[in-house]
Amino acid sequence: MTTVISVPPSLDEQSFEQVIEQLAPLPPEQKVLFDARHARWASPYGLTALLCAAQSRSEKPSFAVPEHPDTASYWARTGFFRHAAELFELHGTVPRQREGHDSDVLLEITPVTQSDDVHAVVGRIQQKAAEILHGQLHLETAATMGFGMTLSEACQNIVEHAGQGGWVAVQTYAFRKRLGRRVVVIAVCDAGVGFRSSLESSPGHRHDDRWGDSRALESAVVHAVSRFRHGDAGRGQGLAGIRRYIARWDGKLSVRSGTARIALIPTWDEDDPMRESLPSFPGAQVQIMIPERLAGDPKPAARTRRA
Repeated sequence: MTTVISVPPSLDEQSFEQVIEQLAPLPPEQKVLFDARHARWASPYGLTALLCAAQSRSEKPSFAVPEHPDTASYWARTGFFRHAAELFELHGTVPRQREGHDSDVLLEITPVTQSDDVHAVVGRIQQKAAEILHGQLHLETAATMGFGMTLSEACQNIVEHAGQGGWVAVQTYAFRKRLGRRVVVIAVCDAGVGFRSSLESSPGHRHDDRWGDSRALESAVVHAVSRFRHGDAGRGQGLAGIRRYIARWDGKLSVRSGTARIALIPTWDEDDPMRESLPSFPGAQVQIMIPERLAGDPKPAARTRRA
């Protein structure tokens, strides 16, 4: 018997929780069908998290392709179906991915499994990132350099902590819901061991009765705690670097892992800093949002040497 998982019409970081709520109670071997026939839009987070959902199943799931041609065409341009074909049994019409039609996609969905992938991903987008961040979002040249570093550190987090591969995607679009301006969005998602298990693997790790997914996220994101020994210079400090970057450019960072989600929230957003007791989902799902700068915006905060 196949269980149908309904994919919401608009799939983003918030609405993907509806997918997890349906999926979490099911055993990994349960046959499932992800029904995206009525989907009309998806963020980089939504698409990469869908791939993680398939990766988390021991029985290969099925996937019903969006019926609206514009939606299916866009998902094809992001590279979603190319990766989904390896993880799902696809049902419906899958458009052919066309080359050279990615004007609204900064970086299509790209797998990350090892350090060499990280260097390749960052190298591919440097020039285009400069064009979009400076030309469309009006960010200073320094933001472009920091963007590449941030993307690299977010991807490296998969290599260091996931225990298996993940995906990264970047997109720029108008964020009318709260900002009324354009944003660039980075999503880095995996279905690996997650932050709690990663930190517990540290030789010196000790935890009390309050230890759990939320404490693990707080330790990693806020306090830059790593599973690596202090002597391993530069290891496990990626999230600290991301925090500094988003603070400088008034961005937002959210990280979900296990049953908890933490967010570092700018003044333009109204999110919960911490959500606990969520339906369990494996791995770690990271989203970074950097907003467009407009005339009259205050200068970015000065960089600091410490997180």
